Amino acid sequence: MKILSQELIFNINNPPAPSCHASTVAFHEGRFYAAWFGGTDEGANDVGIWISNKEKDREVWNAPIVISSSQNIPHWNPVLFSFKEKLFLYYKKGFSIPEWQTHFKVFESGYWSGEKELVLGDKRGRGPVKNKPIKLENGLILAPASSESGTEPPAGTNMWNAFVDVSTDCINWKAQTLIPADVNLIQPAFWESVDGVHALMRSDAGSVYRSDSIDGGLIWNRAYKTDLPNNNSGIDAVYAGGCLYVVYNPIADNWGARTPLLVAKSVDNGITWHETLTLEDSKGEYSYPSIIEADGFLHIVYTYQRRGIMYTKMGIDK
Repeated sequence: MKILSQELIFNINNPPAPSCHASTVAFHEGRFYAAWFGGTDEGANDVGIWISNKEKDREVWNAPIVISSSQNIPHWNPVLFSFKEKLFLYYKKGFSIPEWQTHFKVFESGYWSGEKELVLGDKRGRGPVKNKPIKLENGLILAPASSESGTEPPAGTNMWNAFVDVSTDCINWKAQTLIPADVNLIQPAFWESVDGVHALMRSDAGSVYRSDSIDGGLIWNRAYKTDLPNNNSGIDAVYAGGCLYVVYNPIADNWGARTPLLVAKSVDNGITWHETLTLEDSKGEYSYPSIIEADGFLHIVYTYQRRGIMYTKMGIDK
């Protein structure tokens, strides 16, 4: 694995907002798009969704703009996803995570649509909650969803639960049953292989957890621990060139440090992990990565010190 280029999307000495976090990346009609939430601080009423883009062969990103904001309600966790001729932008709005609702906009023919609520009145975190959806070989689209309760759950259940939303058009979604687990899990990252559909998930138990489905993501086995440490921070994964790549902080402490940030590679569908590449290893926060394969390369964005968004281009191993 090799880093081919790396640049901050904007100047962190003159940022568009004091605090920036939870970025997402997509490739759509020859351009790369990145979005994140930004404002005075995470959860503040002035936090909105920012977006930037660039042509695929350029190093300079266009100046970020606010694409959704409200001076009285925080925004969270944007997710970009290109589907057919449309670019979808999903994001959460709410004063707290257990109360947030999913909204979305659509970019088509050079224009963004108005904002719509994804599932009217829902507060479960419907649609993609942090990571990108995937389109399966059978045509179904799976969104990696999860819910976070703000109260003590009933006996035998978890406060955090991962689940799957299924769609054929990225607008209408049907929620599936929860991914069974013995620990708190959120923010799945999906990939498809010849063996089925798989999920890696953030946990509060010191490790990344995994679940597998053999029926196209409708029913999942009980989540099990992997060899990847997890600090209860976001991860993301992509299957490209016959290998599985995951971006994560290799820290096993719950709410532990969000540095270093690594890319790990598996050649056996995530059973074992061998080669790793360090993206960041200095003091501070480097977190919440988003990774895609596009134009024959890997593309990653992530939080850089809560002040900026870093973009990295990598080659795909053959």
